[in-house]
Amino acid sequence: MRRAAYAEDVTDYDPRIVGLYDVDNPDGPDHDFYRSLADECGARSVLDLGCGTGMLTVTLARDGRRVVGVDPSRAMLEFARRRDGGDDVEWVLGDSRMAPSGPFDLVLMTGNVVQHLPDAEWARTLHDLRARMRPGGTLSFESRNPAFREWESWSAAPSHRETPHGTLTEWMDVEVVDERIVRFRAHNRFATGETVIEEQALVFRSQAELEDDLQSTGFGVESVHGEWTGAPFDGSTRLMIFTARAL
Repeated sequence: MRRAAYAEDVTDYDPRIVGLYDVDNPDGPDHDFYRSLADECGARSVLDLGCGTGMLTVTLARDGRRVVGVDPSRAMLEFARRRDGGDDVEWVLGDSRMAPSGPFDLVLMTGNVVQHLPDAEWARTLHDLRARMRPGGTLSFESRNPAFREWESWSAAPSHRETPHGTLTEWMDVEVVDERIVRFRAHNRFATGETVIEEQALVFRSQAELEDDLQSTGFGVESVHGEWTGAPFDGSTRLMIFTARAL
């Protein structure tokens, strides 16, 4: 669930939370999908918007490929820079407006980052990205399927786990604001008794809405997958994985 809040007034993460991000969000089939996409489209330049701790980002920087990671969290980027391979990536603090001009062959928004963007920022972000992409360039991202109603499983009794900081107790409060927006507060109580709270709001956009947004900002939708294996989205799966071309 952890993801860098993507807003201009972001309150940055506690370093202990950043240190646990990779444990909660390990390398897996989603990263394999995006790495394969970069190879398939022959990308020589990649922009990873909302790159977080840079786990995927650094693996894209090989064979002379230019890779830029952009994130609004200073704590996340500081962690990313310290990774093996971190020196091979250009790290930029900010949002889509701070991204270099490009042109980029491939732009990624992973970890459901698009859901952290309110409508006005989402529209602006798509315009910003199109302006930084070459014609025919590839844009790819995933977003949770609102029909799956995943938020209904997020509220649960407190759970406990051992971390380098001692026992961590976690629980979440979820509020359904309307049919598109879900707000949650993630509580993290450390062994010291200190509780760190992350507050975020997610926008659950439908397939049709996302396709309209892409088409209105100069993208042609090529595919929508429902699984990282490449199976087409049929409306029932947890994720919608979009691939689009800059027209």
